[in-house]
Amino acid sequence: MMAMMKLAVLVLVCAAVAQTRADAPEAASSKSAEDKVVLEKKRLLYHASWTSFGGRHFSYFPSTMTWAEAESFCRSIGGNLASVKNRFENTELLSLIKQKQGRYKPTWIGGSDAQTNGIWFWSDGSNDQYTNWCPNEPNNYFGNQKCLIMSAKKRRCWDDVRCGARRPFICAKRKC
Repeated sequence: MMAMMKLAVLVLVCAAVAQTRADAPEAASSKSAEDKVVLEKKRLLYHASWTSFGGRHFSYFPSTMTWAEAESFCRSIGGNLASVKNRFENTELLSLIKQKQGRYKPTWIGGSDAQTNGIWFWSDGSNDQYTNWCPNEPNNYFGNQKCLIMSAKKRRCWDDVRCGARRPFICAKRKC
């Protein structure tokens, strides 16, 4: 019985190796897709200008992504989606959005309550308690709003929205 199991494992491994070799031309084409992602990331970084205040650098990215994609992108460049420590930072980030977009546009920042409804965390791990929620927010409308945008509504306040929506975003990095 043990010999049969070893033989079955050996056959599966050989089949996997053979399939990998057969897919080699495809792997080369997927590498070019990876290169395209890297080039897109470099293009985004080249066009991003970083604004400094409060001991951190901030950059607004107009390319729309889901909250998770935006957080992943920010991490790939050494930061996170922006956390907001106080009213001054909130005002500065709103100004950054208006400066880059010409208007106040709903924009991802790093807050989420995806792990436990009603317990909000910053993706950078900070413990800042400042909030600027719009009236009657967060409301987790239909149980599906787990991610944070700023510049919502005319009040320039925060709202919880569906994480899969595509929005521009702000990354933050600590100063070196």
